Amino acid sequence: MAIDPITVEVLRSALPAITNEMSHVLRRTSYNMMIYEVGDYCCSILDTEGNLISQNAGGVSHFVSDLGVVIRDGVERIKDFAPGDVVITNHQRVCGQHLNNICVYTPFFFEGKLRGFAVIRAHWIDVGGFSTGFGGAAATDPWLEGLQLNQLRIYRAGVPDEGLLQVISDNIRQPESSMGDLRAQIASCNLGVKRLEELCTKYGLATVFESIAQIFTETEARCRKVIAEFQDGRFEYESFFDDSASKVDGPIRIKATVTVAGDQMTIDLSECSKQRNSVINGRTLAGPYIAYKALTRPLDPVNEGSFKALDVILPEGTFMMAQYPAPMASWSVALPTVVDVILAALAPAQPARTPAAHKGVMGDSITFFGDDPKTGRRFVVQSIEGGGWGGRSYEDGPSATVTVCQGDVRNSPIEALEQRFPIVIEQRAFRPDSGGAGEYRGGLGLDIRVRNLVPGRWNIAQTGRKRFPAWGLWGGRQGGGSDRLLKLPHETEWTAVDTNWHQVPPGTRVAIQSGGGGGWGDPMKRELESVRQDVLKGMVSAQAAERDYGVVVKVQQSHGVTIDAQVDFAATKEVRQNRQAAAAAAQPA
Repeated sequence: MAIDPITVEVLRSALPAITNEMSHVLRRTSYNMMIYEVGDYCCSILDTEGNLISQNAGGVSHFVSDLGVVIRDGVERIKDFAPGDVVITNHQRVCGQHLNNICVYTPFFFEGKLRGFAVIRAHWIDVGGFSTGFGGAAATDPWLEGLQLNQLRIYRAGVPDEGLLQVISDNIRQPESSMGDLRAQIASCNLGVKRLEELCTKYGLATVFESIAQIFTETEARCRKVIAEFQDGRFEYESFFDDSASKVDGPIRIKATVTVAGDQMTIDLSECSKQRNSVINGRTLAGPYIAYKALTRPLDPVNEGSFKALDVILPEGTFMMAQYPAPMASWSVALPTVVDVILAALAPAQPARTPAAHKGVMGDSITFFGDDPKTGRRFVVQSIEGGGWGGRSYEDGPSATVTVCQGDVRNSPIEALEQRFPIVIEQRAFRPDSGGAGEYRGGLGLDIRVRNLVPGRWNIAQTGRKRFPAWGLWGGRQGGGSDRLLKLPHETEWTAVDTNWHQVPPGTRVAIQSGGGGGWGDPMKRELESVRQDVLKGMVSAQAAERDYGVVVKVQQSHGVTIDAQVDFAATKEVRQNRQAAAAAAQPA
């Protein structure tokens, strides 16, 4: 009997609504700014085979591909799930991420049988070891990074395992925060289970799950329709990325070979570097999944059908599918560059859909921690900062935006940081000239200056795109690279640094400079008014306007502030004509 299409549409909205409500409860009840302010988490519903039924809107993108393996592993190992159970896990053998990303899930029973799970993965500020903030890069194996929790039932049929909970609490530096986050995750998962029970009671179990299968099928069809619009063929691109092993082993090679055949896409990452002698390793399909979702139906709710038309080749032993116990504390740092490489490979197949590269690294963050002498309490300052995205065929790239892998993650407000922690944010500003030149300019990176008021430790490791900045497309130029700088109280000059757990005295200043996006198209085709506006707003200097765009802009300033900018049309015409003549002369006969 055919399913009522109206019921399918109701459930198509109702299922994501459950995970969105879970997200709302998690934000309202968590203790940790990385959850309630930054949004570094995802809330999901999966069936017993690990198929993704729904995920909250804005959930962290690079979590979307990895929850099914957690559930399949849990079902295989835990044979006697009961209502009221709560399982916690972060073990890298299955989860393949840094240990701060804690998965908590609860089983959904209906009519006496296990039907699915409500799952939340969220970033805790500490799980022992070197895990404080994003500091696990100092670890050389998972045991140094922190607590490894391997499919542990912390509640059995609604009864807490107090001994196990005490062990977890005793091994965390900020147990009030992390155990509070745990309670928030449990409450949100329980809400998800309750809403699923209500839905199945109202519509019937068979109707709900038949509708889910129909939604999967229709989602797959929509994605296949988009792929069919791409040019068929085999496309390649490669770039490089630095890690702590680069000085000995050379940079990480990231190469994507993408094959489009009708309405099916294959992303082959087998020629990427092998697993590294560094913490850059992971076990994840997140890179290809995010690129594929961005190219097909980026704004549609995500479910298992979203990826049915995608095949991924990612062999064991590569740095993105490393074998445990490879250190994985910085598992996600290179993933935005992986996405950029896949998109760049597909640029010839769909030029109008493909942007230039963005900042390409998940390493632009504020992380400072220590003991506050006024309160006698430990603290961890955390904020994820944005950078520039690549220009695209119709507009400039966004500025100061987190990566494509981070969903709706946002930075922490200056007021909230300064109110809660002993720091001063002296500056959070655009970096002029950091956006790659192009007909459509790359977005700008940020220059953030922070001063700590008490002794403590900074995590200020360099990002892997400092030497390999965002590239442009179709004649667009690369964006500005990133950097990490430090100035001790007695120093007058900034020094480039590359370290975590860096002990500093009060009054130390740190500069976190994020990269800009690449430009799209020939800079000489950029509209003169757009260049003038960029100079007027301080996004492009007058010198860069002439150097990169061939546009001569006369600037009027007052007290060091630009108050007017006008294009010198005669001088601009001469500059551009001279460059065109020089380019023509350089062409082979």
